[in-house]
Amino acid sequence: MSSEKLSSVTIALDAMSGDLGAATAVDAALAVLDKHSDISMILVGDETELTPLLKNKNRDRLSVQHASEVVTMEDSAAHAMRTKKDSSMRVAINLVHSGAASACVSSGNTGALMGTAKFVLKTLPGVDRPAIVTSIPNINGHVHMLDLGANVDCTAEQLYQFAIMGSALASVVDSTESPRVGLLNIGSEDIKGNELVKETDALLQQARINYIGFVEGDQVYLGDVDVVVTDGFVGNVALKTSEGVAKLITTFMREEFTRSPITKLMALLASPVLNRLKSRIDPRSYNGASLLGLRGLVIKSHGSADAVAIENAINVARIEAKKDLVSVINSTTENILKTTVQID
Repeated sequence: MSSEKLSSVTIALDAMSGDLGAATAVDAALAVLDKHSDISMILVGDETELTPLLKNKNRDRLSVQHASEVVTMEDSAAHAMRTKKDSSMRVAINLVHSGAASACVSSGNTGALMGTAKFVLKTLPGVDRPAIVTSIPNINGHVHMLDLGANVDCTAEQLYQFAIMGSALASVVDSTESPRVGLLNIGSEDIKGNELVKETDALLQQARINYIGFVEGDQVYLGDVDVVVTDGFVGNVALKTSEGVAKLITTFMREEFTRSPITKLMALLASPVLNRLKSRIDPRSYNGASLLGLRGLVIKSHGSADAVAIENAINVARIEAKKDLVSVINSTTENILKTTVQID
């Protein structure tokens, strides 16, 4: 199930929605094409702005799809869907719907992206709502966490669906035979937690996945679990806290190593180790969150993503498309989610 199924893929990149502008998206696309011969890119956006950026660039496996509008960070999902039908975001998603692209990547408004993707692509059978999932570094590599903000309020049944989809994701992307799935809670004991996590736990105890029970926040980083399930409110707070701590550590280390001539010399000697540490905790290395549960691949990139971060998001789309993740999750939902599970 985890073997790569598609020899080549086409990614539609919403080139207009990021905070750093179209030039950053173009740089990311060109970098990906230079490194991977199994991918083609469609840059979606205002062709009068994109075409000059491609002057004297290698256009092999790269094309431009014009879109006359842009969804801003201030646009509501309803406004974007109703009034901006030719936005770069909407056109990129339409390319996935039509089959012209295997996946789309956008750094745009999360709410508008989720709403538009759900409207255009629809959810898979048995899935109530899509969930945002990304990988977070831990001591054994990374862990997948969902939901990260798409669904602030969830039911136990929806968290159950997230767990099934997260397990399928880890199986196919990481080639993990039986991913360990945990439910984020304030303690590991049965009596801990609110009614939502207790009801979800009752459902997951019956699920045909490797459910290991409750996990606490520190276990996310200790390598004890492969998939962590939570609602979008808690998940988003946990993600942003993780990113903040990573920046805090980097800042403190920089301050301490530049405090005196001696510490500056120590920093010079330790630079190879420091650079590797920075790379391991750099949020840009983990940019690219999948909108899981749709009938097509949509990847959300940070709005402030630079070219390196967008390149990583494109690579997430490339891997998931090559491994035909949507089909794997669809077959999983057919086998598991169609069976109604009742809480005793």
